[in-house]
Formats: sequence, C-alpha cells, structure tokens
Amino acid sequence: MFGASAPLAKELVGEVRPQLLAGLLYGGAAVALSAVLALRRSPNEARLRRADVPKLAGVTVAGGVLAPVLLLIGLERVSGVAGSLLLNLEAVLTLGLALAFFGEHLDRRAAAGAGAVVAAAAVLGLSGGESQVDVLGIVCIAAACLCWAVDNNLTQQLSGRDPFAIVRVKAAVAATVNLLLAVGLGAPMPAVGALVGAVVLGGAAYGLSVVLDAYALRWVGAAREAAFFGTAPVFGVATAVLVLGETITPAEGLAIAVMSLGIYLLVTERHVHRHAHLPLEHDHRHRHDDGHHDHVHDEPVLEHAHVHAHAARSHAHRHVSDVHHRHPHESD
Repeated sequence: MFGASAPLAKELVGEVRPQLLAGLLYGGAAVALSAVLALRRSPNEARLRRADVPKLAGVTVAGGVLAPVLLLIGLERVSGVAGSLLLNLEAVLTLGLALAFFGEHLDRRAAAGAGAVVAAAAVLGLSGGESQVDVLGIVCIAAACLCWAVDNNLTQQLSGRDPFAIVRVKAAVAATVNLLLAVGLGAPMPAVGALVGAVVLGGAAYGLSVVLDAYALRWVGAAREAAFFGTAPVFGVATAVLVLGETITPAEGLAIAVMSLGIYLLVTERHVHRHAHLPLEHDHRHRHDDGHHDHVHDEPVLEHAHVHAHAARSHAHRHVSDVHHRHPHESD
C-alpha cells in the first residue's frame, strides 16, 4: 500500500501543495484508525505509557512531520517510477540503523536475502526507463527515507504497545502540524475530488499500511522488516505503469525477480542457537505457549497484556530480533 502510494501522491501533489497534502494524508490515517479503535472490542494490547512519550515524539516528528513533506517535495521533481524506486533507501537506512545502533542481527542467509532485495532495488534505480531524476528531488526523498528509518527503529522499540494507538497518535499530531503550517503559509484548499482522494489514500497508505508495518516490526525486528519493506518500490513501479502510463524495462523485470529470491531466503531463514535471557520486566501482548511466558494467572487466559517479569533462562529455539531477542552473536 505504501509503495503504491508514491505515484498516486505524485498525481495529487500537482493539485495540492506538499505541506497541505501531507496533512490531508495523515488526517485520513487518523480518521481511519480512530474509527477502528472506536469499533473494535477487547484488543488485549498494552497501552501507551508516559515513559513512551520521548520515543513517540521522535516517531511523530521524524516519520509524521518531516518525512512526508520531504517526500512530496521530492516527488514534484522526479518521475513516478524514480520516486518509487528511491524509496528503497528507507530499507537500506532502516537496516543499517537496526544493526549498528539497536542491537539487531542478521545471519548469513538472512543477510543474503536482504542484500538481494536491496541490490535489486538499486538496479531498478539505475536501469533507466522513464526514471527522470533531479538532484534536489533525490536529496529530499533520501532525507525522507532517513527520517522514516529513524521512525521505524523507534517504532520497533514501542512495538509492544498497541500499534493502532501508536500510529493514531503519530497520524493525528502529524496531520495537525502539517495542516496548521499549510494554512499559515497560505496554501489554497484543493478541489473536493483531490481532497477526498488524499484522505482516502492517507487512510490506506499512511494508516492501515503503517499499522501492519508496526506489527511486522514487533514480530521480526526492524532489520528484517526493512528487507521485506524493500519490495515496496515494486508496487510503486506497477502503479506508475498502470495508473500513470509509464514504462518498465527488462532490467527492471529482472530486478523484481531477484527481489523475489531475496524474500524467499528471508522467509525460509532458520536462526537457531542456544542463547541466554537476562531478567526482564516489561508490558506487551503475549500468550503462555511460546517458551517465554510461563507466569501464573488465577484464571486461564488467551492472548492478553500486562506488566510481567521474565526470569533469567538459557534455551535454544528458532527466533529473530524481536523484543525478547537482542542478545549478542558470534560472527556467522
């Protein structure tokens, strides 16, 4: 959904100023997520806490305020295909930050899969076609990707909380800030069709899409999420071809096939070894059949959320760099 949104947003950015469009996109996300939160029952998710405010502020400013405006400014200066392909930088930067600063790990097979996705995206970007580029456009989109890389890694740190609540806060604040700035800068209101289109696109690409991504960050960590997210340009290219009438080259088709191989390597990865868990107390959604949660309840429960403690233990099982597995590794 997010990959497909780039060429669609390019169509809108010709009618709506970037700052105003960013506000409308996140406004659509906030409305959609508020509706979901109002209708769903008993989510059994951990609530946001006061201690989460600094990270949530970082997520909101980097990913909600700065990144979309930079992206939309960049999309004014490059083609739909080029803008979609440049989004692969988000995967590279997210993965790099996760490995360098956030204690994540990729073994050789996963690293090969991630490398295939990133390399294929780079080939897509260099393959020509109608990928018209502009230096300032490239810089703006690259800066947007860096902001989203910071956002992704901070969101992963918050992923034990309710993803719908996290993204709604981010979307609501981002919408408010961008809309106020747009009005203050004198941005004219768009036609009704463009306004409705922006709100609907925002609900899907900046609302539901980001919630699904937050769940992915919870379950596989930011490094692997980044590799999977590296496929987003494929959907952007497909949308640019189908909607904008742009063309795709044989080299781009080959790169998509290489991406598919990379995803296969990631999905079939089996990272298993004996590892130690230090004592830990935290709060997140969990169940009592996954080898990590064996505390006692007065009544039988299914998935639920509450503050609970983990005793130190050592065991071996298949795992990724999720919230429970940030241990160091020997060289693979």
